[in-house]
Amino acid sequence: MSAILYEILVCFLAGAGAGLGTGFAGLSAATVITPMLVTLLGMPAYQAIGIALASDVLASAASARTYAKSGAIDIRHGLVMMAGVLTMTLAGSWLSTFLPDATLGGFSVVMALLLGLRFLFFPILAPANSGGPGAAKRPVWVSAAGGGAVGLVCGVFGAGGGMMMLMVLTFLLGYELKTAVGTSVFIMTFSALLGAVSHFALGSAPDPIPLALCVVFTLLWAQLAARIATRAAPLLLNRLTGAILTAVGLLLLVLNLV
Repeated sequence: MSAILYEILVCFLAGAGAGLGTGFAGLSAATVITPMLVTLLGMPAYQAIGIALASDVLASAASARTYAKSGAIDIRHGLVMMAGVLTMTLAGSWLSTFLPDATLGGFSVVMALLLGLRFLFFPILAPANSGGPGAAKRPVWVSAAGGGAVGLVCGVFGAGGGMMMLMVLTFLLGYELKTAVGTSVFIMTFSALLGAVSHFALGSAPDPIPLALCVVFTLLWAQLAARIATRAAPLLLNRLTGAILTAVGLLLLVLNLV
């Protein structure tokens, strides 16, 4: 297989996994794209995170639009969390310039596996007392603090932001899963944009070929997944996303050990 075909294949698989994770459960595309580009293409982790965040922008925006059509986004409450996310994403991107590639890449591989197992065996379902967006009546500082923690992780490691936002929205704020996912991808549209711009501004320009391929493939698969997700049962969404991430995590872990 030629080098260019291999690169296209890797970007296709990375975009497919990232798009499905984004559309099904509001996961950051970087959870899948970053470890695959680092492990399979030998790309520097900082650049891979930038490409992953760039891929997240359109994919999250398209997914948010689909969830909005079904009324599964709470923009008013999401804006409070977004303020914390955007502020700390910028700080996290700056901090990540001081971390070695091994630290960034290794975290991404482990995160993909752990997130997959989490969705398979401990799915995020609606809390028993959840009534949707109206149930999310918690102090403003909870949303702001949760958003800040999410933004820091997303900016430093380029992964885990979507999962953390789901936990904050479901467990702390009382959202049912689909509204939490819709609100999460709405926030990630802007946090990923800020993270990508700051990554490229603080580092070097990305390779245009994998950047374009990952953006396009992630967008296509995210649109498909979001359309399915708005009609599927929450447990099924957890199982599908968990299977995808677990398979990717195990594959990359084996490749790293070989």
